[in-house]
Amino acid sequence: MLLNVIWLVSDTFRRDHLGCYGNEWIRTPALDAFAAKSVRFKRHYAGSFPTMPNRADFFTGRLSGVFMRWEPLARELTLLPNILRRNYIHTAAVVDTPFFLRNNMNYDQGFRTFIEIEGQDYWSQGLGDDTRADWRHEADRYAPRTITRASQWLEKHHQEKFFLYIDMWDPHEPWNAPPYYTKLYMKDYDGEIVNPTYSYWQDVRDMSEDAVHKAHACYCGEITMVDTWMGHFLRLVENMGLMNNTAIIFTSDHGFYFGEHGGLFGKQMSLKSKKIPYKFRSIHKWIRSPLWEETISCPLIIRIPKTDPGVQEGLTSAIDLMPTVLDLMSIEIPTIVEGHSLVPMIKDKNLKGREFVISTQPISNAGTIMRSVDGLQRESAGSDTTITTNEWSLLYSIEPGQSWLYHLPSDPKQQKNVINEHTTIAQDLHQKLVEFMKETNLTYELLEPRLVLRLDSTTELPEPWKSRLEGH
Repeated sequence: MLLNVIWLVSDTFRRDHLGCYGNEWIRTPALDAFAAKSVRFKRHYAGSFPTMPNRADFFTGRLSGVFMRWEPLARELTLLPNILRRNYIHTAAVVDTPFFLRNNMNYDQGFRTFIEIEGQDYWSQGLGDDTRADWRHEADRYAPRTITRASQWLEKHHQEKFFLYIDMWDPHEPWNAPPYYTKLYMKDYDGEIVNPTYSYWQDVRDMSEDAVHKAHACYCGEITMVDTWMGHFLRLVENMGLMNNTAIIFTSDHGFYFGEHGGLFGKQMSLKSKKIPYKFRSIHKWIRSPLWEETISCPLIIRIPKTDPGVQEGLTSAIDLMPTVLDLMSIEIPTIVEGHSLVPMIKDKNLKGREFVISTQPISNAGTIMRSVDGLQRESAGSDTTITTNEWSLLYSIEPGQSWLYHLPSDPKQQKNVINEHTTIAQDLHQKLVEFMKETNLTYELLEPRLVLRLDSTTELPEPWKSRLEGH
């Protein structure tokens, strides 16, 4: 198999917000039509979380949260774009996700052409750098501009052997699609942009449940805008005749909470009722991010020429996409890669997927000083990790009494923690997690506090992690 590959990423795109995944009220006709001609993966999950750790998974085919944090992509890593370029493939990226180059992140490695659409770094807008002031039309917004630049590149290079990676930050916040998109989901929308609290919304002054609903309507509006421009792009690909020699991948990195699990609004939860403001510059300590289904279940749709469409129900991970691209382009997969090519599962829908999938923040202990998002140093409250099987989901925390177990077939919304009723299952899942961390050479400093599943709040943590956690 020797194909071109187009890989489309839409940040913060919840799987359950697509029509092809069962949503009956959000308008996604373009992606639904694309899915009908493709293989739709029903149980695809994030690996490392959130944005840039996920991109490291994409490019390395490894669970990067085990060996790196939100940090520059090391030059010595085995990276997908470098491999492709060494095989004389024109590698191109068009991105508006604002962290690929910021603070010397080096995520442009291996791309012969790298096009960055600037302006999505919205925290700088508070300093007077609001690029939205120039918007006059829908096409001026970031997702349309990203798709337009990718289309222009493809018009020029579609007759070459190519790998085109397109990374849109929408529907990531701030949710500012044209109001007519939001009014599809809130007829009386007044134009207000509601920012997430990154905590329980009830803990934040002047935040209400109605405001969360308004924010969700704005988010759904951005989803429909992204779908609209995806439709423009996919029609262009078809008109160029590329459907016969090009594989197309659509996925996301993670989802978002809109009031689930007690009122979470964002990707994190309050720690001991701390009120966390929206502006990243005000946050000096990272807070917990338990990884429930809403944030780690991701859409994955892959179309391969001359391949029957259908649904693949096996478990898959973000780390599987890098070796899949190599397989599609007939390039040997390096032995260091942890992911598995999904091509066999695409060809044979009855093939089973992984036994389990691990989704994790970059692994850290409480008190660790880390950089993230805006490049500023912050203190970690410790990382959360989820291990998912066909039936069960264990949200693991080193904090005593803060690990939760859910039976997904009977409780898909994860409303009932059954860890005390099924301790043997929880311990078995925890042991699988420990063995994986050992196999991937997690440092002993990080491994030691994770060797035990602490089922109740009376279980003691070893020093120094106990004192570090108590300091939060």
